[in-house]
Amino acid sequence: MPESVLNALWVLPALPLLGFVLNGALALVRPGAKTAVSVIGVGVLALAFAAGIAAVVEFAGRHPAAPLVVRYWEWLPVGSLRIDFALQFDQLSAVMVLVVTGVGALIHLFSVGYMGADPGYARYFAFLNLFVFFMLTLVLGANFPVMFVGWEGVGLCSYLLIGFWFNEKINADAGKKAFIVNRIGDVGFLIAMFLIFQHTGSLDFAEVFRQAPVLAAGGGVVTAITLFLFLGCTGKSAQIPLYTWLPDAMQGPTPVSALIHAATMVTAGVYLVARCNVLFAMAPVSSSVVAGVGALTALFAATIALKQWDIKRVLAYSTISQLGYMFLGVGTGAYAAGIFHLVTHAFFKALLFLGAGSVIHAMHQAYHATHRHEDAQDMRNMGGLRRYLPWTWALMWVATLAIAGIPPFSGFFSKDEILVAAFARAGADPAWYAFWGLAIVAALLTAFYMTRLMLYAFHGPNRTGEREREHLHEAPWVMTAPLVVLGALSLGGGVLNLPELVGGHAFLHHWLAPVTQVADRMRPAIAVSHATEWALVVGAVVVAVAGIVGALRLLKPEALVPARLAPRETGLGRVLWHKWYVDEIYDRLIVRPVMWLSREVLWKVIDMQVVDGLLVNGSAAACRALGWVGSRLQTGQVGVYVVVFVVGVLLVLRAALR
Repeated sequence: MPESVLNALWVLPALPLLGFVLNGALALVRPGAKTAVSVIGVGVLALAFAAGIAAVVEFAGRHPAAPLVVRYWEWLPVGSLRIDFALQFDQLSAVMVLVVTGVGALIHLFSVGYMGADPGYARYFAFLNLFVFFMLTLVLGANFPVMFVGWEGVGLCSYLLIGFWFNEKINADAGKKAFIVNRIGDVGFLIAMFLIFQHTGSLDFAEVFRQAPVLAAGGGVVTAITLFLFLGCTGKSAQIPLYTWLPDAMQGPTPVSALIHAATMVTAGVYLVARCNVLFAMAPVSSSVVAGVGALTALFAATIALKQWDIKRVLAYSTISQLGYMFLGVGTGAYAAGIFHLVTHAFFKALLFLGAGSVIHAMHQAYHATHRHEDAQDMRNMGGLRRYLPWTWALMWVATLAIAGIPPFSGFFSKDEILVAAFARAGADPAWYAFWGLAIVAALLTAFYMTRLMLYAFHGPNRTGEREREHLHEAPWVMTAPLVVLGALSLGGGVLNLPELVGGHAFLHHWLAPVTQVADRMRPAIAVSHATEWALVVGAVVVAVAGIVGALRLLKPEALVPARLAPRETGLGRVLWHKWYVDEIYDRLIVRPVMWLSREVLWKVIDMQVVDGLLVNGSAAACRALGWVGSRLQTGQVGVYVVVFVVGVLLVLRAALR
């Protein structure tokens, strides 16, 4: 470890990059060296986490008011544009580094057991390490272009890992869908960068935010910049209208889903809004859009989760919904609350996905042992698993209570802080009452569908099969240990930002204050009385309990039948199972017209007839015609040549005499 970690900040992203290089080489030359791959893959993340802790401790000891920026080399000197490859460490990036490396290390460790029998083991860990490298580049970048490198890098890695089992078309298509949908949002990010440079002359965070007050608050420029930035966020963080890629991302290995949903890619959009808090504070329209889209997405995704049967898809729509809460928080101006929920969500969502991975692992082994080809991820084929996977059952209940918002679990504190902030903001802008109402209903549905998942997977009679039950068992320690750690964090993670209402000191709020202080000054302080806050807290808990009790009373696991015998969904249930037919609508209105335009106009007309036919083949035909004319003039008779020569001389003389 270097004497000063902050002076060697490059070590943080370099460690997972080294893991990618080494495991990538092993994937090519010794793909069967699984012990070496495991040591490298997990080891570099553990070292990065240790280096992250050391960096945070050293940074906190300095009590800096400004971010630490380390410039390494001049990257893009183009005209008036000067971009350095530089990394930045401040209170916000410190939080993100610990989440990415800490939760990422646990997911890597879980992967050792989950992916141990896969022939692409070394390739998998190489991509996983590369994913973390790009995410660290994203959160440590000191300017928009360096952040954009990480932004695009996590998009690339999501494509590689979602389509990891690319031999099956459905997996390859899911990877392509994630890549293409994210490119739509990335166009918005690029346009925002162009506008920022046009009006500030810089792309460095420090300089852009220093010059931000020069832009007219609430004006068209800053509104356009922030709306285009948020377009990028809707792609990366799966918000309406660009959320459709995330459920299909479940085609990748389950630990990949945990990494994408909990610690890396989907949190990038929330981080971007928090990083650009000064710009969003100057654009009230954009902030309202961020909060409104977040609240609507939270409710919309929660409704879809009510009728999904794939255990991972339920969690996927849960992630979309919880990200909506985070955007409601940062859109409201409660940046610390949004980041707080990002952190607690990383704990309980990683636990939920890895717990689901433990369930799928057991189901796969059972079906493999009996040579049956049932869907190991369909909850209708589960039931009663608490008798066979007691650790997974108990820990997933911890995560379920956390995401439902039951005290004292971590999700209660972070979600409640967002709800209180939205309600308080409604005192100045009544539109926020609607946002708060949407979020409350989403909280009710969250408690309901998560209890549904637990009931159908772990309670009631087992529907896996008589012979299969003999092969159901808990996962090995290398998979269970990360669940225990995440369970402890899901239970006690709320202490990071305990509010003063319950005797806490709001540590995370004070920690992030140097990053958000300028934005906080731009917005009038809005608070609610302790009595109102207690009423909101109690109301949120009642809503969560109502969702859980409602699921316990209304759902009957004993009435469920295996997936192959289940009747078709009808009515509203069919609509929710088909995800409100949004994918079908996009296919009819966007995908098919674009495909038709590409095939019938761009290819058959522009490419084949204009480019190939008129320009390429046409020029070749003209050359052949000219050659034919020239060949006719070559008769081989001297008399003809003399006549032509004389005629030519006469024409030249006539032209000269004029």
